[in-house]
Amino acid sequence: EYPYECSEQTFTRFYANALASEIVNSNPEIKSVFNSWKRKSPNTFLSNLEKNQELKLVMLKETPWVLDAKNESERKKRMGLLFDLNKMSFERIKNLEQLIKKQNSDGSWSWFPGMRPSRYITQHIVTGFGKLKKMGVSEIGNNSKIQNVIQKAIRYLDKQIIKDYKEEVDNSGKNFYSYNSNDKIQYLYARSFFSLIPMSEKLKLAHEFYLNKCKIDWKEQVNQTKAMIAVVLNRNENKNKAKSIMRSLKDNAIQSDEMGMYWDTQYSGYYWYEAPIETQAMMIEAFDEVLNDVKSIEELKIWLLKSKQAQNWKTTKATSAACYALLMNGTDILSSDQLAEISVGGELVSSSKVDLGTEAGTGYIKKSWSGSEVQSKMGDIMVKKPNKGIAWGAMYWQYFEEMNMITPSESPLSIKKELYKEVYTSVGKKLIPIENETLEVGDNVVVRIILKSDRDMEYVHLKDMRAASFEPINVMSRYKYQDGLGYYESTGDAATNFFMDRVRKGTYVFEYPLRVNVKGDYSNGISSVQCMYAPEFTANSKGINVKVK
Repeated sequence: EYPYECSEQTFTRFYANALASEIVNSNPEIKSVFNSWKRKSPNTFLSNLEKNQELKLVMLKETPWVLDAKNESERKKRMGLLFDLNKMSFERIKNLEQLIKKQNSDGSWSWFPGMRPSRYITQHIVTGFGKLKKMGVSEIGNNSKIQNVIQKAIRYLDKQIIKDYKEEVDNSGKNFYSYNSNDKIQYLYARSFFSLIPMSEKLKLAHEFYLNKCKIDWKEQVNQTKAMIAVVLNRNENKNKAKSIMRSLKDNAIQSDEMGMYWDTQYSGYYWYEAPIETQAMMIEAFDEVLNDVKSIEELKIWLLKSKQAQNWKTTKATSAACYALLMNGTDILSSDQLAEISVGGELVSSSKVDLGTEAGTGYIKKSWSGSEVQSKMGDIMVKKPNKGIAWGAMYWQYFEEMNMITPSESPLSIKKELYKEVYTSVGKKLIPIENETLEVGDNVVVRIILKSDRDMEYVHLKDMRAASFEPINVMSRYKYQDGLGYYESTGDAATNFFMDRVRKGTYVFEYPLRVNVKGDYSNGISSVQCMYAPEFTANSKGINVKVK
């Protein structure tokens, strides 16, 4: 329920309600799951940022992300409303009427009413109708209003592609195609869902021309448009070429037990065809339709779901694309509600056979032991998953320890802390590790923190403690940007905090200065980092002792 009334959002609301209706009609037990959430599981509607506060390094109210947590909680609460059959029917009719009103007389849609016609928005909406049709949503084939809307939009798009083809032929010395190739590929993909709508002779020429271009130029495309080309060629009786494109994509993929199957070239750029979630969803569709490679599809789904573990799918477009890919291809993930069977030290914690307080629908369970309840045998954990698909969880051990005795720990995040004394020489300023230098009152010390992440994450908090002898030189809290990473630096009495909205896979270095203030022996504490969205991703540096003469 994005707050803006643009054509894309109006269609996405229709798409969500139409898809929700189909899910409820084919899986009636889902309705009972949402009802049980309302009755006995209020924590279900908590944002991932709000859950498990006792495990997190910092209270949510101390972070810049309080409003993000509230927004996500509201979205989760609206999930229960979405699956109300009466509301779905009302919303679907209302959104369709709004979409019809927004359609221009030539069949196109603008982004917002009054703007010029947008081929991209029109192709996106036609593609969405095509996906609903492929999923078997009965309303798409039976509703004459929807049929009329689709045919008008396709007539507009057909005219545009004929116009492009004529320009290309009339100006053969200019490379129009390379400039707008992604729009042409998106058109071919959208049109392939409606192959039964007849083509004129002019349109057939244009259609064949751009199909041949795709066969030649596919290597120059990014992954999402490569997968689109493969699907288009497969639907237009070029199955061998489509298979060779998909085999090439598979050869260049990365596979791991943790993250499944993905491509290292996936990054979020400015353009629709660079969006990583939509790209992975398109890959799932292509591997299913062209190769019928079930094993690869399940591996691709792992990456898509793991990306949701540590990140928030922010856009309606990404969420709808992901739902389509997860529901339409490979194993039916809604067909089984069996839980993973978990035992800790011989005690059963989760099971489908016994009600142990597991949350309906999600399988989420949380159990804590404290003090004398903690036994050494709890290090023996057994997990058995009876059905297909992915599940994840985490076990935390919290205990007290002397600061200087703490050893480094890692997860998908790792952190290393180094302290340097600033020394001025005849050749300029040098940084010397404090292990090799004597610190004195008045010296300047530079803290260097090296952070590594093996995947993209959001809402990452880094806390760097400092010795009581050190006073910060940068006392003003402010937003900074360096080396492709934006973060908010907040200086406190005992530590400096860094809040990062988004951390891409890679290595980052933070440096900031301190001044030595008091003599004595001190513990400098540790640096710790945690993904607030998935608190199981946490790491800390080792403890350091500091001596000041």
